[in-house]
Amino acid sequence: MESKREDRIQRLLLALKKTDKIHLKEASLLLDVSEMTIRRDLNSAPAPVILLGGYIVMDPKNSPSTHYFVSEQKMRQIEEKRRLASRAASLIQNNDTVFFDCGTTMPYVIEKIAEDCVFTAICYSLNTFLALQEKPHCEVILCGGAFKSSNSIFTPIGRSSELDFIRPSKAFISAAGVSIEHDVTCFNFDELLMKHQAIERSAQSILVADSSKFDQVRPAAIAPLARFNVVVSDAEPPQAYIDFCDQSDIPLLV
Repeated sequence: MESKREDRIQRLLLALKKTDKIHLKEASLLLDVSEMTIRRDLNSAPAPVILLGGYIVMDPKNSPSTHYFVSEQKMRQIEEKRRLASRAASLIQNNDTVFFDCGTTMPYVIEKIAEDCVFTAICYSLNTFLALQEKPHCEVILCGGAFKSSNSIFTPIGRSSELDFIRPSKAFISAAGVSIEHDVTCFNFDELLMKHQAIERSAQSILVADSSKFDQVRPAAIAPLARFNVVVSDAEPPQAYIDFCDQSDIPLLV
């Protein structure tokens, strides 16, 4: 039985060399076993592949990923995201027009917005949109386009987006890396169009990043750290960032 399990895991490893993730149903067809059998294979003992959000992916602990999946990231730094959420949400006032970036931090921020707050929200990701639906006095504008399942965003398929016609008072921008020398960065290039446009069109750009993101550099460049008006995190970053924000007159809220 154990040799059969190992054989199935090896076949999954081979399949993952060709793609980033395999849906559980596809894996079941590939291996000609039930989905329950695959679940047992992955849960019975440590394996180089794991099940995340219905998808089989390489275990990040064994193979650090250069890709971003919402299903994986939503289980990381949960407490840190919760700690910074209240501080970030306190910046939203009645009648604000607010852009919310994609990522797994934004739903925590939205959850902490006061229930009686009246505001307009612009977003382009599915998980952010669903979180905003829970706010009774929020008018939501969803920027549409082609849907990208890995990071749950919609990307414009034409030359314009809804954001072309809106001037947000605040833009909450998420990031996967924050560096003084190498700028604020993220994993996915297909997020850059909306991030750049939101920063350009908003009166105030607010970087929301938990403390694990500092001194990290990812491939897609969002903007220099100095381009942001406010930085919100769950804990104080390294001293160099405290000094930089102080010298650049950027409030650092923790």
